[in-house]
Amino acid sequence: MPGSLEPLDLGVQIPYHFRCPISLELMRDPVTVSTGQTYDRASIESWVATGNTTCPVTRAPLTDFTVIPNHTLRRLIQDWCVANRSFGVERIPTPKQPADPILVRSLLNQASSRSSPPPVRLSALRRLRGLARDSEKNRSVIGSLNAREILLDVVFSNMDSDLSHESLALLVMFPLAEPECAFVAAESDRVLYLSRLLFHSSFEVRVNSAALIEIVVAGTRTPELRAQISNVDEIFEGVIEILRNPIAYPRALKIGIKSLFAMCLVKQTRHKAVSAGAAETLIDRLADFEKCDAERALATIELLCRIPAGCAAFAAHALTVPLLVKIILKISDRATEYAAGALLSLCSASEESQGEAVAAGIMTQLLLLVQSDCTDRAKRKAQLLLKLLRDSWPEDSIRNSDDFACSEVVAPF
Repeated sequence: MPGSLEPLDLGVQIPYHFRCPISLELMRDPVTVSTGQTYDRASIESWVATGNTTCPVTRAPLTDFTVIPNHTLRRLIQDWCVANRSFGVERIPTPKQPADPILVRSLLNQASSRSSPPPVRLSALRRLRGLARDSEKNRSVIGSLNAREILLDVVFSNMDSDLSHESLALLVMFPLAEPECAFVAAESDRVLYLSRLLFHSSFEVRVNSAALIEIVVAGTRTPELRAQISNVDEIFEGVIEILRNPIAYPRALKIGIKSLFAMCLVKQTRHKAVSAGAAETLIDRLADFEKCDAERALATIELLCRIPAGCAAFAAHALTVPLLVKIILKISDRATEYAAGALLSLCSASEESQGEAVAAGIMTQLLLLVQSDCTDRAKRKAQLLLKLLRDSWPEDSIRNSDDFACSEVVAPF
């Protein structure tokens, strides 16, 4: 009932009117709708976004979907948080208000106006970038006002300028539609410009160039256009240099591996990645990736191991086989599948790799894998590896593996 208090695990009770009627959680950004009811902004926006047109509390139709910040209630909530700090309650920050579409349109007009002085255009782009960084809501507002087309024009009509670099930094915050990706990929001058930016003196410009390359390659369905980008030697060299760079921060590593993976999906140009040093860089950097990026890196390794040059390059690195063996069942099911696939290619191509794998303890890893809840593809690769490596196992290892029902594991499919 209104005005009642409910106990929390924190040992403190939240006043009823501080809770959002939808989520029942403490409101962080209270806003009032046309019916006079107040909700947390994220909750009511989600309610409306799913197609609801009525007030959740009163069930009255929402005549206007505009929400008004309830500053008085938000300040009361903040004061309550401060008063209960001893119970572990953290003060909610004052939320930034969503970008005004009128302001965004004005800034986009300034940024795109070729009659405006470059400093004015640059200032507009920087303000837009600041707004885009603030929230997903702001990025949605900016993207809905034809921003991508405007930014693409600024990037490629003002090459090698601060305007181009600032537009690029803003552009990579948005997904591109296929026609927009084709706009970049179809013109060799634009592709070559991005490849030059990969060697820019500013590391941020280099990372943003790699980000746009990844967006374009991943968003282009035409094989010829994808090949046109990945056929540029400097692009592989630049992306791999980003991964190799000791100052690479998490975003740089993420963008670098996403770009390399996207380009390695083009079969006919994988040898360029190998020539640019992808094998050594991926193995040396593997431990630095976060989970999903490590999965992508292992997928890239498996792709490159499918070509002879890639197999040779990875086999030449002393840590490749031991590291891949160690990864099995460690990071995730996907990581295990990719590691097993890469090991299958390496061991199929080289008896030396087979010996390294056995020495690294692959037998136990594979026998555990085939009895795990991992993917069917990973298990199939493990079974193929077990059959391939059977002659390389020490006899005592085979004799002691009866508990794993090895003979059934490696039975023909």
